[in-house]
Amino acid sequence: MFFRLPIVRFFNKVLNRVVITVILVAIQVAWLLWAFFSLTTGRVWVNAALRALSVVIVLYLVRKDENSAYKIIWIVLIGTLPLLGGALYLLFGNKAPAKRMRLRMQEVEKQHLDDLKQPEGQSETLEARSRSLSRYVSNYGSYPAWKNTAAEYYPCGEAMYPHLLADLEKAEKFIFLEFFIVSEGKMWSSIEEILVRKAAQGVDVRLIYDDFGSLLGLPSDFVVRMERHHIRCIPFNPVVPLVSIVMNHRDHRKIVVVDGNVGYTGGVNLADEYINEEKRFGYWKDAAIRLEGAAVWNFTVMFLNFWNSFRPSETDYKVFAPNPAAFPKAQDGVVQPYADSPLDEESLAETVYMDILSQAQDYVYIYTPYLAVGEEMLDALKMAAKRGVDVRLVVPGIPDKKLIYRLTRSYYVPLIRAGVKIYEFTPGFLHAKCYVSDDKVAVVGSINMDYRSLFLHFECGTLLMHNSQVAALRDDVRHTLTCCREVQLSDCRTSLPGTLLDSVLRLLSPLM
Repeated sequence: MFFRLPIVRFFNKVLNRVVITVILVAIQVAWLLWAFFSLTTGRVWVNAALRALSVVIVLYLVRKDENSAYKIIWIVLIGTLPLLGGALYLLFGNKAPAKRMRLRMQEVEKQHLDDLKQPEGQSETLEARSRSLSRYVSNYGSYPAWKNTAAEYYPCGEAMYPHLLADLEKAEKFIFLEFFIVSEGKMWSSIEEILVRKAAQGVDVRLIYDDFGSLLGLPSDFVVRMERHHIRCIPFNPVVPLVSIVMNHRDHRKIVVVDGNVGYTGGVNLADEYINEEKRFGYWKDAAIRLEGAAVWNFTVMFLNFWNSFRPSETDYKVFAPNPAAFPKAQDGVVQPYADSPLDEESLAETVYMDILSQAQDYVYIYTPYLAVGEEMLDALKMAAKRGVDVRLVVPGIPDKKLIYRLTRSYYVPLIRAGVKIYEFTPGFLHAKCYVSDDKVAVVGSINMDYRSLFLHFECGTLLMHNSQVAALRDDVRHTLTCCREVQLSDCRTSLPGTLLDSVLRLLSPLM
């Protein structure tokens, strides 16, 4: 009995889901490599066929309409490994989700396109620049713009937190939550207590969380526990111990909808570090926005489309529509929540960011925790600065991932030389994902400036045009700059090995 408790603790630590998954995947990789070398050793015709396949794949990539950085890494890999590279691309090169998942989600979205039809008279008061951007999001993202919506910007998670709890307490019909990370702690415990109580009162409570993002934060019986309390639950894209490209695609969205009238999004997940109850990388700087009114409908449809793709239960979304009687009477610009996904070839999130940069006349301020962009985005940032626009990029001073931080810093020299001002948030880690420009347009959402967010993950954001909270975000950035260190060219010197490492990281960035 004396040794029992330490032994149990040891095995609980070693034989957990993460460790087992890593071990099984490593075994599969080793077996696949052994099988490949066994198949190719001494077989001239097999080697010739694999080389021919690699040539065909390279020619295909040259002509393919795809992000250049992603094509380059595969061309380099195939050139380095001519026998193995082509086969690897066939196995892992497709950025789209698995066919079964893709078809299922696309079918649900197609069935509910009419629910997202753009109503007349919502954006006619906007000036031409904002109106064209709004029209693009409506036409190519299928997410309409709305008036009759009040917005409130929160400069950190702990500012949002009490308002979120208060809105959950007011729920009478339904609560929808969708997050990349849910982790046990003070934040989740207080939310769970409300959800359990509301579900017992007959409120329809549903939760979608990303299984990979929440892998270390939730117990193995979490879904059973939720369902026992009548909280319906979907772990998105469950992690399985198999070598599979489908594991690349994660639900990175952050969405809360209460009764169809109130919605939240931003960078804040449901874990204690996001409200600074747990110190991981110094002070955790984030951002979120609360919506009340017509625009919440976009988030409701986003959530229900996801839900029905994996747990079909709704045919008529109108029962979840917001109550027009509760809409704010005063007009405060236009609000347009939108989503982006790897289901199609439209790079909606990247295009919105690039349009803001191309249209800016005075300034563009950017929050991003990660910077791993292709040449197109890099050129857009540099070109805006070269036109005389005050482009300011705010990134973490304390990294959560050291290699990604190094990758982010590898972009500093060309950006600074072009006139972009880069600031590192010295008190800690900056996790906010925001754009604000010219006191006219802003984006608050879950979308990082890296390849994963822009091309692989399911993401969401809120486009604000001529809304009062554009100025609130602007003022928050200007205040945050007082807590930052501006990076100078002299800070970017590195050794030859460091330069080589930066080049490798830049090359591998689409895979990180």
